[in-house]
Amino acid sequence: MKKLVPFAVDAVLVVVFCAIGRSSHDEAVLAGLVRTVWPFLTGLLLGWVIAVAVAAGREGMTAAKRFDGGAVWPTGVIVWLSTLIGGMLLRVVSGQGTALSFVLVAATALALFLLGWRAAMKALR
Repeated sequence: MKKLVPFAVDAVLVVVFCAIGRSSHDEAVLAGLVRTVWPFLTGLLLGWVIAVAVAAGREGMTAAKRFDGGAVWPTGVIVWLSTLIGGMLLRVVSGQGTALSFVLVAATALALFLLGWRAAMKALR
């Protein structure tokens, strides 16, 4: 159960990112949140799968027991990039916008959220 806490934190932060984006454009936050958030949550889930696979590939199958979902490197970076890239690709496929300015803002905000809490936790330890 403790291993799922970092995933839950990431998921909540992705939802917050999407809610902030919708509200900053004067869009109905709750009404369209699912449409906005699903590509990024899918990218997030993919990132977690990749991060666990990378850990298992480097350290063997027992890596799942030692896997640190709160690590900035490589977990946080993999999760951030997968959330961003996967989210943007799925937005394109589903006919949602991916203007360059949005990609840059999303990259920055998601880095702050998904890497920031990990860095803060490491600094506090």
